[in-house]
Amino acid sequence: MDPAASATAAGRHATVRRQAAEGRQERTAEPARHDRGTTGIVDGADVVAGGWAVDPFVYQAREHGLAGDGITNDQPALQQLVDRLGAAYANDHQPRTIYCPSGVYSIRDEGTVWRSGVSLIGAGPAATRFALSNPGNVTSPTPLAYFTALQHGASRDNHLADCTFARFEIDGTGVILPEYNVLAKGLGLQYVLRGRFHDLYIHDTPASGFGCDFLQDTFVDHLLVTHCGRLENYEWMGGAGLGIGIGGWGTSERLTISACTTVRNGTNGIFFELQQLDWTPPSGIRVIGCHSEGNRFGISDWGADGLVVAACTMIANHQAGYDVSSLGTTAIAGRGGIVTSCVIEDNVWDGVAVGNTPGPYTFVDNRISRNGRYGYWQHNLAGGAQVPAANVVIECNEFWDNALDGVLIDTSLSDSSVTDNRVRNNGRRAEPRSSGGGRTVSYTALSLVDTAADWLPDGHRGEWITAGGQQAIVMGNSATTLTLAPARPGATTAWPEGTPPPGAPYRLPDSPAVRAGITLAAPTYRPTIHTNRIWDSQPHQTQTHGLRITNSGTCESGRVYDNDLEGNGVAPVLFDTAPAGGHWYHNFGLDKSP
Repeated sequence: MDPAASATAAGRHATVRRQAAEGRQERTAEPARHDRGTTGIVDGADVVAGGWAVDPFVYQAREHGLAGDGITNDQPALQQLVDRLGAAYANDHQPRTIYCPSGVYSIRDEGTVWRSGVSLIGAGPAATRFALSNPGNVTSPTPLAYFTALQHGASRDNHLADCTFARFEIDGTGVILPEYNVLAKGLGLQYVLRGRFHDLYIHDTPASGFGCDFLQDTFVDHLLVTHCGRLENYEWMGGAGLGIGIGGWGTSERLTISACTTVRNGTNGIFFELQQLDWTPPSGIRVIGCHSEGNRFGISDWGADGLVVAACTMIANHQAGYDVSSLGTTAIAGRGGIVTSCVIEDNVWDGVAVGNTPGPYTFVDNRISRNGRYGYWQHNLAGGAQVPAANVVIECNEFWDNALDGVLIDTSLSDSSVTDNRVRNNGRRAEPRSSGGGRTVSYTALSLVDTAADWLPDGHRGEWITAGGQQAIVMGNSATTLTLAPARPGATTAWPEGTPPPGAPYRLPDSPAVRAGITLAAPTYRPTIHTNRIWDSQPHQTQTHGLRITNSGTCESGRVYDNDLEGNGVAPVLFDTAPAGGHWYHNFGLDKSP
């Protein structure tokens, strides 16, 4: 830059700083008349210091009654400020922001009813913490912020608009309730338009950490939500990390959830639940690059249409990594979804569990491995739709090292496609029944050791062990050690009644004799099964057959061709029911089957 240009730029910046300083003095002297804040903030820094004009619509919390000292109850001051700024937004449609600098803000005994046009920004999750508690009102759920249809008349016509929540922590450990309360969330907002939720750490709330419904044109990103839903007892189906009700805006709810991490929450890491039976399942929802670990379910679709889940990891969840079923409020499962490029492994039961859906649904390019039962389980739960699922696509996935079948079709399918998958080394649960006790046996909170044992590695994966009058689930095993799953999400022990004493006798059940790569155990109409490679490459083979049709299963009018079924432990195929009709050709190994 030449000297003249430099001098001009310096003069311009000096003028901006002088005008900003003058404007700040004027607003400080006359805050009531201007209804403005006193400090402009960008990412927690005074914007004047950076050479920018002060934002007159940013309010520093400590200059408006909040102490942030961890002692003073800041909820009344927060509510007063939210109401004031919400009224101003209703008057001039200019959004305002509350900035809470570093500190602990105690929110006690009441939740804060939120208003449109009001945003809440902190200095960072480790710096700005909202500590929720209810010592003076032991029945109050005390969310940080809520606005609901039942309590506040939220609706399409009475919604929250233009609100951002960013860069702070919500700590729910102080909320003690006699029983589960669905309102005991970190954030519980309904009917949100143009919402932004960014860089939040939410933990230890009695109900869902982020329990917000009907989010239109909204983005949720970079949330860490851990050990929420701690009062959920498997009866309410609430208590998620991110629990999102859908359907309130109609057939399209444009919502993107990205780069969020959910760990050890009571039910789901992330779930979507259709809220009324007569509503149309909405489309427009995407989950991208998220991680769900140690929840009851990783990610669940209980009523969306065309949910897109991409590049996510779902590991060590207790029931399933990915779930489609009728478990939601309306007993309506999702349909039309796409799950792609995900890692779904080490889940205590199943990798993917799909049921009660009319279809279609697509699973493509996923790794589904090391799960405690099935890699993929097609099933129907009682109480939901029992129609055959149509046009399910299972394509280009890796199914390996699962405890039982790689793919089990356990309820009717029509016009499904199972193509280009690699299905190998499944059926790891191959050990016969076992028992022991006495001086060679010892226990810890999450393991059993029997120095006299000589188990096949992971040969008991997914089994229920009985010891000391209690049961626990085996996650995996070495020759002498069983690794056990926690009794429930968030638990630190597998034993709800205490660790069994040394030497306590134990029993492990027998394993099933047949553990196939792909099993059809229900009527299957017009399936396309082609170009799959199904084999076992282990020295001690555990996947007994490539393709099995059970006594309860059928394969009618199928197109089954170009599959490689050679190299399984017992035989390429096992047909308790013979295929009926269709076209079968170029299936390597099938012609040599006994």
